Amino acid sequence: MKKLFLSIALALIFVLPQELMAQHTEVIQPDSSLTLFQKVEKWYDNNMNYGSITALMAVESTFFPLPSEIVIPPAAYIASKPNSHLNIFLVILFGTIGAFIGASINYWLAVWLGRPLIYKLAETKFGKMLLLSSAKIQKTEDYFNKHGKISTFIGRLVPGIRHLISIPAGLARMNYVSFTLFTLLGAGIWNTILAFMGYLAHGEADMIDKYSEEFKIIIYVLLILTALYFVAKYFIKKKKK
Repeated sequence: MKKLFLSIALALIFVLPQELMAQHTEVIQPDSSLTLFQKVEKWYDNNMNYGSITALMAVESTFFPLPSEIVIPPAAYIASKPNSHLNIFLVILFGTIGAFIGASINYWLAVWLGRPLIYKLAETKFGKMLLLSSAKIQKTEDYFNKHGKISTFIGRLVPGIRHLISIPAGLARMNYVSFTLFTLLGAGIWNTILAFMGYLAHGEADMIDKYSEEFKIIIYVLLILTALYFVAKYFIKKKKK
């Protein structure tokens, strides 16, 4: 649920600036007549490159809860356009490199900090801001202990495990060559799936554009409902205490 809220919020971060810009520049900017989907598409087209893809996917694979779903599919969508400055295969490649960089950061942090500090970090205010908890770390570590080294490959495909699976690998001091191989394979497969989604979405661009206003309303409603859920959950938890 928290990941859903974050995904919607991040989507709005990209959408709202375009909405406000269009409203304040309507007289001099012909883009003011663009639909919501076209504005978002234009933002990605202007800002997405191989460097930003690598950086964002590196962040996604660390502690920071940045969904890869708002990086690779839009990049692949842009790459599917005629005469695009992006190539869909390079999107997958650089996305995978970025994921490996982020996973390696988690791995080496776990090696250097050790189990006690990692669990302590998860319970700090900073850790909570990153949606971490000792329970999540423990869940990921249990998954690693149950499945062994192969979990660094399988875990890249499992929501809730994907961006944390490198931590138990580092705590267990898994062979880094094996870690590298499994991480690259898992991240490569996951990014290929996401890129294929972006490719399919490009084929339905007219339909998406046609119902873009309806999609915007749905996003706003989901964001409000999710926010209300967390507010209610907070007060219920506080009341029980």
